Amino acid sequence: MRAAILAAAAVLLAGCSHTSSAPAPTAQLTWQDFHGVRLPLSTTDGPRTLKNDQAEGFARTQQGALLAALHIAVRANAQWGPDVFEPTIARQVIGSDSAQLLDKTREQYEQSRREAGLPERSPLGKAYVTEEAYRWESYSPDAATVDIVSAGPAAAGTTVRASTRVQLVWRDGDWRVIAPLGGDWGNAASELKQLDGYTMFGE
Repeated sequence: MRAAILAAAAVLLAGCSHTSSAPAPTAQLTWQDFHGVRLPLSTTDGPRTLKNDQAEGFARTQQGALLAALHIAVRANAQWGPDVFEPTIARQVIGSDSAQLLDKTREQYEQSRREAGLPERSPLGKAYVTEEAYRWESYSPDAATVDIVSAGPAAAGTTVRASTRVQLVWRDGDWRVIAPLGGDWGNAASELKQLDGYTMFGE
């Protein structure tokens, strides 16, 4: 379960109007490996800037919000080390629980790093997770909520899936992810048995 939640890591509004919408088109996407996780990119919807494992600059569109949810949520995770998750959370995650998220991510990273005997600030290793599908809860140019499905390997060669709810707001010229309740991504995720009602990436 933890492996499936890892890549979605993600993913959640107050005081903003919401409108339901049909699934965002995912045409014209290319895919790039990010330490074992394949993430989509668009020349029109972002990210416009990819530097030092950071991804910024998403269009104020439905697909731009979807791409922001994926890229920000994945990077706001202990797996990649503080050189990735610290600036991601500091610049791209907002909300009353963002400080807790940073603290908990640091604690998780340090515990995992020490257990693995890795040097300080080094990544914890690759993640073998697939971002499979999504389902819109709401979208407007100012706020969006989307459920993202991540799949990862489990025991006995089986696959486990998790759906993580990502909420975003448009602020200071880009999409920002709202930190999950209590700074814990697990509070935004649930195990998923079927993909009914979800749109597969690429459809």
